[in-house]
Amino acid sequence: MANWAQLGLQDASSPIMEELIYFHDYTLIILTLITILVFYGLASLIFSTNTNRFFLEGQALETVWTIFPAIILIFIALPSLQLLYLMDEVNNPFLTIKAIGHQWYWSYEYADYRSLEFDSYMIPTNELTIGSPRLLEVDNRLVLPSQTPIRVLVSSSDVLHSWAVPSLGIKMDAVPGRLNQVNFFISRCGLFYGQCSEICGANHSFMPIVLESINFTNFENWVTNFLEES
Repeated sequence: MANWAQLGLQDASSPIMEELIYFHDYTLIILTLITILVFYGLASLIFSTNTNRFFLEGQALETVWTIFPAIILIFIALPSLQLLYLMDEVNNPFLTIKAIGHQWYWSYEYADYRSLEFDSYMIPTNELTIGSPRLLEVDNRLVLPSQTPIRVLVSSSDVLHSWAVPSLGIKMDAVPGRLNQVNFFISRCGLFYGQCSEICGANHSFMPIVLESINFTNFENWVTNFLEES
């Protein structure tokens, strides 16, 4: 979960998020070098007193400053495309979840278990317990096993929403009448917070996402207890 003084990205909790952070740092280094080069060129033009009155064209220079940026763009595009394909790839998920956005809450269905579905509402501030984050805690968390390939089918019952969990590198639009899918692999147990990332109305800021990752044995016990109680 992000804190008030945090300037960078959240710590990665999935392999996809790790790759996103690597790509972010890699691209930032390239942009920093380009910025330094541009400012050096500007400073040279401003402070230089040398002029060439007979300079009409420089085909060699124009060729260099056309090819060089193209090469830089290729070095950025190739890892970007590879990462996009990795994020879209869904191979034999062990568990499938359906997340449906409503105004203004989320509902979840476990496609591999019968009758395992529930709504997830934000807990109002006056009902929070000590230590619970304000505007982020919900009454029913989405419980998932760690170290397991998971697919989430995202849709909406009314308007556009977006199911996003930053530390897992997930952000998928919930479109009415359409199923979008996203896959992820949770590297560790813990609590992961997210929010609707598409402006969806008056209470857009009050439909958080809380994902609780536990080991597979505890997940099986949770499923058994949930089905017995329901």
